[in-house]
Amino acid sequence: MAKNPHSEVDERELLLLSTANNGLIDDLASSFNYLGMYGWVWKAAALLGALCFHGSVTASYSQDGCGRELGRQLSKDASVYYPSSPQFNKLTDRWSDFSEGDIAIVVEPATTQDVAATVKFANECGLPFLAVGGGHGSTSALNTIRRGLSIDLRKMKKIQISPDGSSALLGAGVNTHEVVNTLAVKGKVTATTNGGCTSQLGPALGGGFGRYMGFFGLVLDNIIDMTVVLANGTIAQVSSTSNSDLYWGMKGAGHNFGIVTEATFTIYDFPTPRWFYAELTFTGPQLETLFQHINSMNQTKELGSVYTVFAINPQYSATDPIMLLQLSYAGTPEEARSSFGYFNDLHPVAVRKWESLSPTEIQPAASQDVGSGVCAHGQTWRLFPLGLKKYNVTANRQAYDLFRQLVARHPEFNRTVGQFENYAQQGVRAVDPASTAYANRDDDILVSLSPVYPPSTANDAIATEYGNKARAIWHAGDTRGRNVTAYLNYANGDESLEAVYGYESWRLEWLRALKKRYDPENRFRFYNPIH
Repeated sequence: MAKNPHSEVDERELLLLSTANNGLIDDLASSFNYLGMYGWVWKAAALLGALCFHGSVTASYSQDGCGRELGRQLSKDASVYYPSSPQFNKLTDRWSDFSEGDIAIVVEPATTQDVAATVKFANECGLPFLAVGGGHGSTSALNTIRRGLSIDLRKMKKIQISPDGSSALLGAGVNTHEVVNTLAVKGKVTATTNGGCTSQLGPALGGGFGRYMGFFGLVLDNIIDMTVVLANGTIAQVSSTSNSDLYWGMKGAGHNFGIVTEATFTIYDFPTPRWFYAELTFTGPQLETLFQHINSMNQTKELGSVYTVFAINPQYSATDPIMLLQLSYAGTPEEARSSFGYFNDLHPVAVRKWESLSPTEIQPAASQDVGSGVCAHGQTWRLFPLGLKKYNVTANRQAYDLFRQLVARHPEFNRTVGQFENYAQQGVRAVDPASTAYANRDDDILVSLSPVYPPSTANDAIATEYGNKARAIWHAGDTRGRNVTAYLNYANGDESLEAVYGYESWRLEWLRALKKRYDPENRFRFYNPIH
């Protein structure tokens, strides 16, 4: 909304104030409308006066009211921003425009106490709130927040390694690049996702897939304890011995129960000082042979990631996607060649990379680090995930043809990708499935058609149509009798609760009981909610 030049109070802020105060303020302020251009000054005064009188909303969205009062409750390093603030657009910008929602105020806390004070403030004002780590979630639920408060955790950058080198305390604002590079200085590593720009803690609450899964399991499997701000603004210490029921729920469904401000992770000596990384390009006619070879491979824990992408490369075709195969092996070049050298025998049209790297070099080599294209903002990204046991090669061909059709009919979708993710599963299988809320440990493969396109409502509908068609194709080709499963961190938002949180009846029963205990007002409802 436009800002009136005669007032320091934004029209948006006035609307939000009136909404928060159930119409009282609009009634009071309407009598000043006849004052013309000076009516906004008097309207602002009426708003603030009403707020002071109507004690339930003593802190408002007005810079002179709410923000100042909240500011007094925060530490000196915390910040509060409004739509008129120069930093506001950058702080509310997300990886996918589809999931930006409607944010009216941003708080950048510096401490756990700041987060707790902000949650209490939001509750007192009746404001919806959303915690933001890296800003990479793309579920449709994120788009349902209206006139909300964003709690931006990116100032919370703590990385503290224990004296004995067995664990590290990580703040909510730390991204994967920072974790990998800081621990590497000490010859240490922990389970992380592959993307350097994503936060460490956000993906951990929903699982956390990456090339170390064969060694250490999911990212969430390595959480020792957490500091969590609950829905009522209290601070809880959560571990296997403290609030153990919540510890179970946070590891796989944590977005429903609280805001993790820091967590202790198990860290390890490097399982290998070098990774071998290969990147090979194949074209459409090679699809069947490529996926048959992936199906037949023995994916040891060292073969951490076999990642295949459908993508348009104009060097080969404007409409026929190439298949980019990225292979990550924890070991020497000689060991890697014996593990996956046969892919080179399939006669790729290009071998872009075939090199030995340090643990800190592999993210940038795979174009998955901070500053890479996959981390760029300014487009709409959508994900339509499905878990599989094996590839059905016929289904992959049908998905390939669907991709071609999408790009041919809608050229603005030419940055779309199809994702085929194989990770070593030994570390995942070593964990009792009942020990965490993460439900889909039986999946061996993660696939998704991921439309990328300029933001528009019409394009949203096209993306939904093709994304769900691709998912239906893959599911029809999956092992007979398997249920649809969807990785929480990729979920589009239209999946069933069972697909995301598990088909065993006890799982949803436990999660609903935890929700009733820790968030009875459903304050945490903007990321694949269980309600």
